[in-house]
This record gives sequence, structure tokens and C-alpha cells, in this order.
Amino acid sequence: MKRRVIFLLAALVPMAGLLGLMAWALARSGGNPGGLVVNNVFGEVAIKERSAPPFTLPLLDVSSLDLSALRGKWVMVDFWSSWCIPCIEDARVLAPTYRQYAGRGVEFVGVAIWDEEGAIQEFVRRYGISYPNGLDAQGKIAIDYGVRGIPEKFFIDPEGRLVRKFLGPVTPEQLRALLEELLAQGG
Repeated sequence: MKRRVIFLLAALVPMAGLLGLMAWALARSGGNPGGLVVNNVFGEVAIKERSAPPFTLPLLDVSSLDLSALRGKWVMVDFWSSWCIPCIEDARVLAPTYRQYAGRGVEFVGVAIWDEEGAIQEFVRRYGISYPNGLDAQGKIAIDYGVRGIPEKFFIDPEGRLVRKFLGPVTPEQLRALLEELLAQGG
């Protein structure tokens, strides 16, 4: 009997320590030990202008999109996921705005991360998204762009330079004002 108690204590003490350490880490990190989240701070953030990291995105229609093919246009790259509540709000703004600006030297590209292809396809269908979308299955594009949460939008000028970044969803007014400002700069 004494052996069983010792064995049980030998197993429970490390387990309790591990659970305590996990609880401490979770409390200290605000519930997000991994650092990647749905953004809860919204709006434009300052970025250092630089060349946009190149990528080739496998699209949902089994073709692919190479970012370099969009040179000469203003490009918005949107990082999102189908399960993200602010991304749903964003989709309701991005889809009609894209249709409004598509013929004016503007292109949108949706890069889904932390998601499954079937869920992405359903999301695109449900919200009438007609701009190119694909899954960054390995997370390489998101890492290259420094994405830390979703949704995040990066704006690339016609020469291929990152010039603006927005966290969280945008209102129709914000997005239209930004696109008009960018288009007024030429390119």
C-alpha cells in the first residue's frame, strides 16, 4: 500500500507542477500563449516602407497568383480566416468595394491562414467575394509579412512597395477614402 501512495505522489506532483506552469503562462499571456490572435486593436499602424515580400499563392480555383504579376496596380493583401468574427465584418466591406474599384488599377488578394480549404471556399461563396483568394497552408506568406493577428491588410504601391497597413476590419468609408488617396498619388 505504501508503495502505491509513493508511486501515486511521484506521478501527481510533476503533473500538478506542469498544470500550474501552464496556468501561469496562460494568465501571463492574456490567454494567448502563442502570440497569434484575432486583432482587437483596429486601425492603421505605421510601417517602414519596403519592398513587399514576393509570393505565389495557390488559389481556390487551383490556379495560382504571383504577386509580381500585379505590378503597376495598387494591391491590398488581406490576411483572414473563415472562423474570425472581425473577418466576417471585413468581408461585407471588402467584397462590394472590390467590385467598385476593380477596373481602376486596384487589386485585392485574400490570403487565408489558420484555416481549411472547404471552410474558405464556403466563406468566399457566402460573402460574394470575387477577388483572388487562396490558403497560405504553411504560413510562409504570413510570416514574411509579419502577420500577428487577423484580419490584417497590407497596401502595396504599383512599384511593389509596402506603404500602408491596417489591423482589424475597415469601414466602407475608411477603405474608399484610402483607395481614393492612393489612386490620387498615381502609379
